[in-house]
Amino acid sequence: MARTNRASNLRKGSPPRAPMSMPVQDLRARPGNSPISGSTNLSIWSARAVVNLGTLALLGYAIHEIYKVVEVGGVTVLEGLFMALFAITFGWIAFAAMTAIAGLMARRETGLKPDLSLPLTTLTALVMPVYNENPTRTAAALEAMAEDIEALGHAGSFEIMVVSDTTNADAWVRETVAYSKLQERLQPTMPVWYRRRWKNTARKAGNIGDFVVNWGGRYSQFIVLDADSVMSGSLVISMIHKMEADNRLGILQSVPQLAGGQTLLARLQQFASWTYGPVVARGVYAWSGDDGNYWGHNAVIRTRAFAEAAGLPELKGRRPIGGPIMSHDFVEAALIRRAGWKVRMVPDVGGSFEESPPSLIDLTDRDRRWAQGNLQHLGVINAAGLAWPSRLHFATGIMSYLSSPLWLSLLLTGMLLALQAYFIKPEYFSQDYQLYPTWPLFDAERMQQLFVFTMGILFLPKIIGVVRVLVQPRLRKAAGGSRKFLLGALFELLLSALYAPIMMLTQTRQVYEIITGKDSGWKTQRRGGDGDSWMTVMVRHKWHTLIGLTLAILAWLVDPALLAWMSPALAGLIVAIPLSWLSGKPDAGLALAARGVLITGPETGIPEIIERRDGLVDTYADLPEDGLGWLSQADFRIAAQAAFNLEQPRTEPGSPDADFLTARTKLEDACSRSQALSWLTQAERLRVAADHKMLMMLNRLSG
Repeated sequence: MARTNRASNLRKGSPPRAPMSMPVQDLRARPGNSPISGSTNLSIWSARAVVNLGTLALLGYAIHEIYKVVEVGGVTVLEGLFMALFAITFGWIAFAAMTAIAGLMARRETGLKPDLSLPLTTLTALVMPVYNENPTRTAAALEAMAEDIEALGHAGSFEIMVVSDTTNADAWVRETVAYSKLQERLQPTMPVWYRRRWKNTARKAGNIGDFVVNWGGRYSQFIVLDADSVMSGSLVISMIHKMEADNRLGILQSVPQLAGGQTLLARLQQFASWTYGPVVARGVYAWSGDDGNYWGHNAVIRTRAFAEAAGLPELKGRRPIGGPIMSHDFVEAALIRRAGWKVRMVPDVGGSFEESPPSLIDLTDRDRRWAQGNLQHLGVINAAGLAWPSRLHFATGIMSYLSSPLWLSLLLTGMLLALQAYFIKPEYFSQDYQLYPTWPLFDAERMQQLFVFTMGILFLPKIIGVVRVLVQPRLRKAAGGSRKFLLGALFELLLSALYAPIMMLTQTRQVYEIITGKDSGWKTQRRGGDGDSWMTVMVRHKWHTLIGLTLAILAWLVDPALLAWMSPALAGLIVAIPLSWLSGKPDAGLALAARGVLITGPETGIPEIIERRDGLVDTYADLPEDGLGWLSQADFRIAAQAAFNLEQPRTEPGSPDADFLTARTKLEDACSRSQALSWLTQAERLRVAADHKMLMMLNRLSG
């Protein structure tokens, strides 16, 4: 698609409208236009057979063994419950293990064109959705990507589109300042567009949908980025080449690698992502084929496919299960696949990066929203016409959160069995005139063997990941050598084991809140900082510590052996407060890095795109803290802000905007600018920042 008159539009906030129709999809009716089609070659079917049959075989063996453990003395109701919970949780880890095995069998993705000099024939938007974010790193990432694409000679085939859902006036002003500077710096290179929605209906999905409906016709495809993500120019161009070569390819998802973190938790997750992530990604790629998934960012999406098939309905029922779909990406991928488009992943290429939450509290805050979004998929998984791998993607997302309450239930049931054996006197002669007693029997030796087998299946993906690094000299060197890498793997295993029970209780609470109707909302993510205060951590984790100590004392009173059996789960809960506090500390992470522990490839050889982004951060660092106050001090700033504003929607007759009216009244009554600013609420500040007349009223007031 040719681009015309770009320079003359440069100072406008948004490009000329190029609307597309985006109908809301009916989940109850199979679309009648395009049947699902795609390649299901022998390698894909083989991977699916390995995963499905292997999971069933492992699960069958585990169920047989757990039955043999308890059946010698007769299976009680409590033991039957224990068996059922064990079977469900074991099936989940068996599926993960067989996915890793399938990844070993998968052929490498060779479909990305290596010749980056080949011309592109379409126009692509680099779409950056933002929501009350600090725009410093985001603007730096976009400039770095634009420069990288320009260096390869393809800048003329791309435009940047920042789509804002920001609801804070000061954050909005900082955005317009940062992206105006980005616009000026990239003027010779690539157009930069910016628009802010007046109402953030349907959150991120609605934000992307609004872009497609209003401007999608301008672009053949768009790349969705996240506020903490960046992609190399070579990867972007290669993915666009693949999209242009296959007119039935709807989504092409890269595999983002965690990078750039400094805190203990961020470095821990980076190490796990670099070591084990490729194993899982290749496994999912192996059995997905054209029935892949989409993770919401660092992916290329064909605009036509998205507009035709990804209009999301609101789910029936009250929030949080009903209402707008929060984890929209899985659903969009499934609906696009349902409409006959291919959804694929490229697991064996580098150049796609994102950042990790900096602390355990930040991780659980993000997890709360993800938990709600994934449980909403219970209302989508049975939608008409979905490919069965799409339903499997939904099921894995759902189970990733339901597994925590199931695991907790399994532990509590096991403890109840121990308490029963300790406190309830067995009835050895259950029948009158019984000659020999009925002894309560439990096959302890078989149980120990089953425990070892279960741990082996649980850790199999990690073992494969470790072996993968050790046998490849390039990876082994990037990890600091075998000794330091193994030390890092051991450290990651220990800390992950300590974090796991905390996440188990946290996710169990999240599931309970969702079931009982508590909505998560949509909070701005924290991207960095120096961690959480002791008080914040104590308030968040006091119940985890109390529960851990109570269960430990109870287990010790019953049987020290029971305490030993439960200690892996209880240890993390007991030290939850210091562990969480330490997780967000950059000093702890950097101290390990200085000793070569938890080192990953992107650190021993920093990718140029990340190095360039980090080098550009200072360019956008000088942003006003009090955005509205700064804006109101000069009329030329007000004029620049107005250039980015979309036309404000009219209010319904008879329903005036109360915040607008009160803001204007306060400005009329104020004797100084500082007084007016002190009177305005957050909602009123937003109305002032959006209205040229009120900004000029504020400007005319003395300081």
